Amino acid sequence: MDKIPILKMGSFLLVTIQVDLYDRLALNLEADLIRMVDKTGAKGVLIDISAVNIVDSFMGRILGNIASMSRILDAQTVVVGMQPAVAITLVELGLPLNGVRTALNVEKGMALLQSMIPPGSGDEEITEDDHISV
Repeated sequence: MDKIPILKMGSFLLVTIQVDLYDRLALNLEADLIRMVDKTGAKGVLIDISAVNIVDSFMGRILGNIASMSRILDAQTVVVGMQPAVAITLVELGLPLNGVRTALNVEKGMALLQSMIPPGSGDEEITEDDHISV
């Protein structure tokens, strides 16, 4: 079974979706990601969908669920790299993606996550010395 890697960067988790998500893979991602937020105490989740060409109502619901569950676990969610066609589709489907913040790219998404974390919450700024691990 396919798995989408979840990388830890400082106090954030980074997910880059490089494949078309079928229902089972999306559900597994949702469960794995929430498990990792709980296990690591992550303060933010960044989901890069720049390689995704199509988002259906199920995938939109999954993104909303991830944001809601992450918020319950005290983590913020930012989706980056949304292509214009994907944004149009989400609007046409009437999916507001409540609780999901968006940014143009990973760099801007990380900056947004940093700005959303209250000072003194145990987070440290990510430096170039930090290493990405699974």
